[in-house]
Amino acid sequence: MPPKRILIAGALGVIGRALVDHCENDPDIELIGLARRRPEFPTRAEFRSVDLLDRADCERQLSDLGDLSHIVYAAWQPRPSRREEVAPNLTMLRNLMETAGDGAPGLRHVTLLQGAKAYGSHLGPFRTPARETDPRHMPPNFYYDQQDYLSELQQRRDWSWTIFRPTFVYGFAVGNPMNLTTVIAVYAAISRELGLPLRFPGTDAAYRVLSQAVDATLIAKAILWAGESPQARDEVFNITNGDLFRWSSLWPQLGKLLDMAVAEPQRIPLVEQMAVHEHVWDGLVAKHGLKPYRYRDIVSWAFGDFCFNREYDHILDTTKLRRCGFDGCEDSYRMFERQLGFLREHRIIP
Repeated sequence: MPPKRILIAGALGVIGRALVDHCENDPDIELIGLARRRPEFPTRAEFRSVDLLDRADCERQLSDLGDLSHIVYAAWQPRPSRREEVAPNLTMLRNLMETAGDGAPGLRHVTLLQGAKAYGSHLGPFRTPARETDPRHMPPNFYYDQQDYLSELQQRRDWSWTIFRPTFVYGFAVGNPMNLTTVIAVYAAISRELGLPLRFPGTDAAYRVLSQAVDATLIAKAILWAGESPQARDEVFNITNGDLFRWSSLWPQLGKLLDMAVAEPQRIPLVEQMAVHEHVWDGLVAKHGLKPYRYRDIVSWAFGDFCFNREYDHILDTTKLRRCGFDGCEDSYRMFERQLGFLREHRIIP
């Protein structure tokens, strides 16, 4: 297999960082990460600060990447409304593909990351298990605009593409707090410091619906597989750990992992209740010698509120991915065990 030179847009997000970490010790892979800031962890990957919304900046900084073999697009620009998200997110992808992409004659593959919002999971109950062939929901949804653009562009190019639609992604990335591993870890640490048991902070209905998770490292493995697999050419795949869980079963196990007593669920609006406890977290950082990350950079209470108050099943069908040859899977409990261990080992939580 020829060496790979992979460009990662959004390289310091949860998925991007997982891919950087996963490839760190592979001598046949060279990584170029795009991010607006420098990595806070040691890595051999080359990082460039590029404004993907600025076409001229992209042309200046990405014109020398002619030997790229793969592009992984995991960038996202939030906006106040779904309608407002479309233009900037499409522009960023277009600027990248029409500078770095078109400047790389040996480009073989492009991976685009989407998510369950492609099925309308953010709008309310949706058809489950969701399959890649399900019809689109009423737009706007920038996933659709990006996918249509990439598909149309590829008709005039020699590379192929793959789109992944992960369920809720679990991992770690500073400045990208929208993952539940750190939400749970920080919520638990503050609860313990205040002498409280670990309570599920959502509704009773949300405590009992079916959920799925996906480890960011599993997505990284799937990205590398897709970049070389003929079965992944121009295909869309759901991806999850492969199991299902209810918080009512998993939450007590998390209590044991965190060495905390678990009490009955109690609805807690995290955005309101946890905002006032930043000083508690700052005290924990000082007390335990933790890395001095800002509260808002490691946890999003709004994301926690959304996830813990979802009162409908969230299930993606992954038959297609397995049928096409990727058989990676992960036990969700073991994922939490490993990720909480990582956060402790790297002095991110006490």
